[in-house]
Amino acid sequence: MNIYKRIKDSLVHEADKIRVDEVRIGLGYTAVLLEDGRAGVALTFHEGPRRGCTVFKGHYPLAGGSASELLDFLDSGDTVEAAVGLATANALSNTPKENLHEGDILEILPLRSDDQVGMVGFFAPILPKLKKRTSSIFIFEKIPEKQGDILPEQEAYRLLPRCQVALITSTTLLNHTLERLLEAASPCREVVLLGASTPLLPETFRETPVTRLSGVIVTNPGEILRIVSEGRGMRYFKGHVKKVNLDLKRQEAY
Repeated sequence: MNIYKRIKDSLVHEADKIRVDEVRIGLGYTAVLLEDGRAGVALTFHEGPRRGCTVFKGHYPLAGGSASELLDFLDSGDTVEAAVGLATANALSNTPKENLHEGDILEILPLRSDDQVGMVGFFAPILPKLKKRTSSIFIFEKIPEKQGDILPEQEAYRLLPRCQVALITSTTLLNHTLERLLEAASPCREVVLLGASTPLLPETFRETPVTRLSGVIVTNPGEILRIVSEGRGMRYFKGHVKKVNLDLKRQEAY
């Protein structure tokens, strides 16, 4: 599969026709505002050393051109450029749709008490609720060795096939690990792509192991841009975004 090509192909026609109004590359998140008022966010993924004080190495200016120009950064090997591309994709795609369920993913995710859950990316806010519903949870993060209950990301490729449920952070789109993780999670009953960076594109993830998309729709673009500029993160998005979930299996039934 080529997730990046699928995302671009599904959005490029619309992206060619709309211009970018503003781009904010914050320390925590990146935000893109389109000329029609739609906005999208993606984590600003910091990986590896950087030379000099310029963080974004791509072309300038970012604002004023067509959204397709920024969408091209989606599969960049530079994670900051990729964040700009993903935030652009989310500005285009994360809009009200039929069959969206508002709220936290655990409100709709069918979990059994004996399920083994694999969590790629440490989603601390949902962990207490998750522990009440199942006692067996693997947590994987980008760390060199085990730290308490958190395992190195490399262990996910070995342990996800043993899980019934996989919760995978969408920031794996930024460091190009998603496709390999989805391959490992293919035996799972439920595979959720999760977080504010999630593109709500059901057609992109059909014929993949993903069963649900859990992301956000920006409802107050001005405040989101300010929050991003101030280096704040997801906990401050409350009241300015709407958490939504899309059941891909239900979509296929229509």
